[in-house]
Order: sequence, then C-alpha cells, then structure tokens
Amino acid sequence: MAQLTQEKCVACRRDAPHVTENEIVELQPQIPQWTLLEESGIPKLDRAFKFSDFAQALAFTEAVGAAAEAEGHHPRLTTEWGKVRVTWWTHKIRNLHRNDFIMAAKTDRLYQEVEGN
Repeated sequence: MAQLTQEKCVACRRDAPHVTENEIVELQPQIPQWTLLEESGIPKLDRAFKFSDFAQALAFTEAVGAAAEAEGHHPRLTTEWGKVRVTWWTHKIRNLHRNDFIMAAKTDRLYQEVEGN
C-alpha cells in the first residue's frame, strides 16, 4: 500500500487505458480489504468502513472528500450512522484506472489515521 499512497492521480481522458487483468492482480493485494464488483457492466472498487457513531463517519467522509478534491478524482460516498461506503471507478472511461487503486490505498490510509491504527 505504501507505494500506491505515494502516487498522484493523473488526469484521464475518455481514451485513457483501463487497468488490465495483470495489473489488477498486481494492485489488488495492495488494497486487500477492497472488493472488486461490477455494476451495470462497470468494474468498481468498493469498501465499507465502520465507525462508532455518525460524527466519526461524517468526519471520515469529509476527509475522503478533501483527498478526492485534492487529487481531482471522486468516489461515490454513502454515509450512514457508523458506516461509510466508498466506491471508486473512473467515470470517463467507465472502468477501473490505476487512479482508483491509488485512491483506494489513500482512503485506507485515511481510515488508519482516523482509527489510530
């Protein structure tokens, strides 16, 4: 994960290449708690984060939002009492890009910071 968290997202165009199966095999172990899922034919990275109350969940949501804004790459965030679900994919290419793995790793790091792990 340390390697991905040191990378910066690159701007994507509609013709940007999506990650290959081999790249997924290489990158996914760096974000082991993320699930690879498919919605409407679009592969995505998804993870739920647990918190002890709504205030912590909201603070985490805001931290992820700030990181997303800083990188110019934005997830779907669903905030509930004690839980935040984060889903990364690259909207422009309707697929996964290396940026999604970078941001998943950065999201994990934010969670570790919030949880003090």
